[in-house]
Amino acid sequence: MTNALLLALALILDALLGEPRWLWSRLPHPAVLAGRAVGWLDEAMNTGTVRRIKGALAVLILVAGAAAVGHLLAFGGPVVETLCAAILLAQKSLVQHVAAVAKALRRSLPDARETVAMIVSRDCRDMTEPQIARSAIESAAENLSDGVVAPAFWFLIGGLPGILVYKAVNTADSMIGYRNDKYLAFGWAAARLDDVLNLIPARLTGLMIAFLAGQLHRWPAIAQDARAHRSPNAGWPEAAMARALDLALAGPRSYDGQLRQLAWVNGDARKDIGASDIDSAVKMLWRVWALMLGLVIAIATLIALPIG
Repeated sequence: MTNALLLALALILDALLGEPRWLWSRLPHPAVLAGRAVGWLDEAMNTGTVRRIKGALAVLILVAGAAAVGHLLAFGGPVVETLCAAILLAQKSLVQHVAAVAKALRRSLPDARETVAMIVSRDCRDMTEPQIARSAIESAAENLSDGVVAPAFWFLIGGLPGILVYKAVNTADSMIGYRNDKYLAFGWAAARLDDVLNLIPARLTGLMIAFLAGQLHRWPAIAQDARAHRSPNAGWPEAAMARALDLALAGPRSYDGQLRQLAWVNGDARKDIGASDIDSAVKMLWRVWALMLGLVIAIATLIALPIG
């Protein structure tokens, strides 16, 4: 079976089952295992001098280990490959987390602040309704790329080794890819490699959102906002989502008690947004998923066609 066909099955399986609590309450999730590996490398190697070199070596060890595990699991055959790929995709769990913010926002602001704090790292204690909605929609757009499109892309390209390498690097970036005294040097390689691995998927995500929303003619404006974003990749799906929903995203927000004046995305659009806009973002998540599934099935069909 081809990677495309296996990926199509995995996309469907993930959309149906998501991440069942009964399973991951008994077994460590692969993301947890990757996090433990990153934590061990951090503790063992993030000391002394030449930390940038040590960080690069740590990433090399992590990538080699993930690739080796992927090759080993692939010997289990199509069923194992499909199950593993489904586990490493995050469509249903992403939808559930984002939709939960809209549901909480309809109950009360305190509930919504507590719920959105589960999916964003910014300060949430004093957020207004529009700030909560923007945070949820930005998280939806960014994690659609990081948690669904990028893993699917790398599975399509490299099978289980490809998706496991991507998830390992993405986990490392989320843990050590910070620009602070502890990780500026050691986490540099993880952050840069994560940027490279997300380069194409982030733009593909933006393109799919823009296509589905009939906004491809605004691609130059989307690209302009994306390039002004603090992240080299997250800006693409965010800028496309902002125009798909006709609202402004990003802008000023607080981290660790300090207000940061970040650039607006689609800044001239409306800023007074709420739960219904989160609902619209969730619908777009499913539309992108459906488009991606169709494209993957088309690729699998083309591969299966006889030559000549």
